Amino acid sequence: MNPNLIIYRDELLLPSETFVLTQGESLQSFRPIYVGRRRTGSAALPNDRVILLCAHPLVEALQRRLFAGLQAGRRSAEKLSRLRPVLIHAHFGPDGAHILPVAEALATPLIVTFHGYDALTTDDALMAKSAALRHYVRRKQKLVRKAALFLAVSDFVRQKLLARGFPTEKTRVHYIGVDTEFFQADPAISRRKLVLFVGRLVENKGCEFLLRAMGAVQVSHPDAELVIIGDGPLRTALENQAAELHLRNYRFLGIQPQAVVRDWMNRARVFCVPSVEIASGASEGFGLVFAEAQSMGVPVVSFKTGGIPEAVADGRTGLLAPPRDWQLLAKYIDILLTAPGVWDGFSAAGRDRVTQLFNLKDQSAALEDIYRQTIRTQQSQAPACLEYAGA
Repeated sequence: MNPNLIIYRDELLLPSETFVLTQGESLQSFRPIYVGRRRTGSAALPNDRVILLCAHPLVEALQRRLFAGLQAGRRSAEKLSRLRPVLIHAHFGPDGAHILPVAEALATPLIVTFHGYDALTTDDALMAKSAALRHYVRRKQKLVRKAALFLAVSDFVRQKLLARGFPTEKTRVHYIGVDTEFFQADPAISRRKLVLFVGRLVENKGCEFLLRAMGAVQVSHPDAELVIIGDGPLRTALENQAAELHLRNYRFLGIQPQAVVRDWMNRARVFCVPSVEIASGASEGFGLVFAEAQSMGVPVVSFKTGGIPEAVADGRTGLLAPPRDWQLLAKYIDILLTAPGVWDGFSAAGRDRVTQLFNLKDQSAALEDIYRQTIRTQQSQAPACLEYAGA
């Protein structure tokens, strides 16, 4: 039987984080156990491999306060020790800080993946958001010292981590993989003059710039459609903006299952999430959804922001405008709606690039190599750690 691996996320799982489950279930040499504080969302987690460290909401606030202490970590570790995990992989920096006492108590190596906001947002902005993020900021330096390895979802994120004091030798890039078999276009379905947005409706996703661009696009293409999938605190304001701009043929669909997102990608001619950097430092760390769209053969139009230039090859698989230049964004959308030769070339190149660089099978195999290397290093430095015969 494969050795147990703990995949930790505070909340299992938010609708935008199905990649955690997809990555875990693609592992071949490790048995993933999903551990968190509580279960949220509708992700189809395997019930026989889910453990909640704080199942009762009435004690959650108290446990969150106590979790930082080694004593609390030992109590949680007792619950997990029977698994004999060979490694803990936490997603997002704050989650790494939360599970660190458990990793210490189990003497188990800890890997933390940084996805974006956790590396890009300033400490002051994090401190103002919530108690959990204040806890993370206060314990960040201990996390830097104690964790075995930090994975960044793009080189852009890695450079931000290094600038914030994370050690070079413990910080590396690992792209989250895309299931290119699932995200594969059905040629029997006709594409429409449709622009698709998929993402949280928050400031740094830049949906307001897409609405302005579509106002210009629909002047010359009144039949062009806009579909917005996702939800967030700005939804009402964005719906009001769309009405004020007198947009035609648009709809806000809210949060949708992955299969529905794929179906809309199969109908769209342009994928556009024009992310920007905002005052807090938040930006697009990589944008896995950009890779998913390209895997479906949908060219991307966006801004040249954050890690997007790693996800999208400007001029080959999409067109990237300077940040906040919604007029050029509109021009690029127009090109991809009206120039079939350009569209065909970008569509084919996008699918090829994702298959070569970001496909789930290869990226998961590389991740398992990282796991094995980390376990071997831990064993060589601390012989008393749990042995892993397959390392």
